[in-house]
Amino acid sequence: MDELIKNEQLGDLYAYYGSLLTKGQRSYFEDYYYNDLSLGEIALNHGVSRQAVYDNLRRSSKLLKKYEARLHMQRDYNELEMSLEHVAGKLKQGATEPALVKINELLEKLKGE
Repeated sequence: MDELIKNEQLGDLYAYYGSLLTKGQRSYFEDYYYNDLSLGEIALNHGVSRQAVYDNLRRSSKLLKKYEARLHMQRDYNELEMSLEHVAGKLKQGATEPALVKINELLEKLKGE
């Protein structure tokens, strides 16, 4: 997988589940992925080895993926977004009946029915 795509996906997962990580994990993750610090720079800032930073980032990434696999917040959001775009397109075309059906389906999904 392309490194840029991987980093973008991890950033998206962090937006959903970052608060579930420890303060230290969040700090390392943000320094590496958002502040563009190297492993060495992060290690120096935190007084740990580069290996410790690498291991922490790897664990954090695995946790974020594990949370998504269990909770599906990102998947559900993406599905909802695509459905709303579809409904908006139908409404622009003047097809109100299919759009209303889709809106009711989305409302049921949001309500957990």
